[in-house]
Amino acid sequence: MAFVLKTFGRLQLVDEDGIAVTFPEKGLLLLAYLLTTDEGSADRTALASFLWGDANRDGTLATLRKLISRMKARQTELGATIISSEGNLVTFDRESLSSDLLLSGAEENVEPLSRLQHLVKLMNQPFLGPIHSHSRQFQQWLAEREVCHIELLGTALRTASREARSQKETELLRKAAVILFRTEPKDPETLQLLIRIFEAEEEVTSFRNHFEQRRNSILRGIAARTRSDDGNPISLGPISAPSKPKLETALPLDPQDVRIAIPRLVLLPPKNQSVKPQAGFLAASLVEDITIGFCAFNSLEVIAPYSAVQIGHHLETQKAFFERHRVNYILDTRISNTGDEVTLFAQLIFFDQNQIVWAERFSLDHLDLVKDRRAVARQIALSVSSEIERHEALREDLNPIAYHRYLVGRRHLVRLTLPNLRRARKEMKAALAVSPDFAPALSSMARTYSKEWLLTARGDIELLQSAETLAKKATETRPDFADGYRECGVAKLLQGAFDESAEAMEVAESLAPHYADVIADYADTLVHCSLPAMALRKIERAIELNPLGPDTYFWTAAGANYALGEFEASLDYIGQMADPHLADRLSAANWAMLGRQDKAKVFVRRFREGNPDFDVDKWLSAVPSKEQWHKDLYREGLKKAGF
Repeated sequence: MAFVLKTFGRLQLVDEDGIAVTFPEKGLLLLAYLLTTDEGSADRTALASFLWGDANRDGTLATLRKLISRMKARQTELGATIISSEGNLVTFDRESLSSDLLLSGAEENVEPLSRLQHLVKLMNQPFLGPIHSHSRQFQQWLAEREVCHIELLGTALRTASREARSQKETELLRKAAVILFRTEPKDPETLQLLIRIFEAEEEVTSFRNHFEQRRNSILRGIAARTRSDDGNPISLGPISAPSKPKLETALPLDPQDVRIAIPRLVLLPPKNQSVKPQAGFLAASLVEDITIGFCAFNSLEVIAPYSAVQIGHHLETQKAFFERHRVNYILDTRISNTGDEVTLFAQLIFFDQNQIVWAERFSLDHLDLVKDRRAVARQIALSVSSEIERHEALREDLNPIAYHRYLVGRRHLVRLTLPNLRRARKEMKAALAVSPDFAPALSSMARTYSKEWLLTARGDIELLQSAETLAKKATETRPDFADGYRECGVAKLLQGAFDESAEAMEVAESLAPHYADVIADYADTLVHCSLPAMALRKIERAIELNPLGPDTYFWTAAGANYALGEFEASLDYIGQMADPHLADRLSAANWAMLGRQDKAKVFVRRFREGNPDFDVDKWLSAVPSKEQWHKDLYREGLKKAGF
């Protein structure tokens, strides 16, 4: 009798008639894992760690022996030989059953649209259903499977999109695009692909409305789930999309020179990192097309292409040029090879804060020099102008004195020290004294309280309550402001409200999908939610967008690696911090887990100098970690280090 292991929807074993047969649940999970190994086999220690984690090794190995015994007894009843064991090795017989598990390279010869239809049918269901394990090894494997599934769907969609002709085939592309967006909503290449597919029959405005409806849906969900102390919903302000801002109200930084100014954009010439010389010519022509396209927008000034080219060649004078000509936004472009494909990477930078507000990657291979180039130019111009409109809304009708104090305060937040936090808070208070409803100042002030809670390690709940109150006020003032939800998420996280924190971070990232700081804080939330593999992917994305970002980026990456047991990688990230002293606790734990007590004691001693009353158990009871294994791993490292 033939059997099939179903992994999408509900994890189950079914017979040739599609009827589920009884089999140990952990045994099914073990089979799914073995299917993804190179030889279909793994040693018992690895399997025990995958199913139950590394705690109580002897106990989990004994449990594994019982599980394998039950599996063998059951397969004998079924008249099949699915697994065998020899010594320490457990092997899966690949000929004994088939599976719907998506493996790289599987079904490569299947017709593209049929393959896409198969993938859509599977990925419309949750992988493994409700089956779960809290072990680090399972979490890492699950994250790897997710990446594999996304890559397979993306590749299949790109291939099939070139062959779709009928309305039914186009609808299949759209279904696949929705799944891809749901699983990988912030990836620039994914968004580019989605725009192309949805534009097959509709204009860009229809696609933008799709995302606007999704954003409003998320906002309504947060409003419904968030409750005040008296049980009533907290008002987040109007949920409908805000009216388009009057961009002419943008104001310069200097409070002594207040004058009306339309935002100014400069497009820097592309940096050619490609091995194909013709790509440089194409990209330069593309940027010229984009510049010309911007001339259609009355609410935006663009520096002339000749001046942009000249300043692009003199990096040492760029900042002075931008300040002298009051440039607000920079569109930076570079050409590079992604595998065998030549791409143009474009990112929009808000110069006042050196903040990336939008980024996308575009393929330059096989472009029609006239038609396709202009289509890409139109798409970039529309995307950039929309992002500038959204971003400028935060400065609409803003008092220039408040904005100036806010920017000064933001600079103090680059390096996280208690004196800097208090300087930043002083500036934010001054900004709010002039403009009480200025959402960016409210959210930044909230940040000073949550970061002070972290640095002082005293578990002062009043700091977090202050942070949450200010963050909520920011979201009430501006429901479309990502930073408000971000800071609300941070405050909720540090109070142990994991689900509410993740919800707020999801809204923040949805509102600002290319905002590196938001992505970084989302990654930190995922670390504390004991999902380090997912966190590491997000923080690496944030670092890619903002490689000169603050120390918190590298601190988060270090924490994710520590939770994954990658102690040397954790230390490498700490080494990239401008002030690695901030992570002395984590450094000590890493060195201790690597068996280097001499190194660990150096960091223990240094940390104790500034925090003589630090107590491991008290600190861990205050620091939120969703899963006990995560907290136990941190405790183990700190105790081994000598805390």
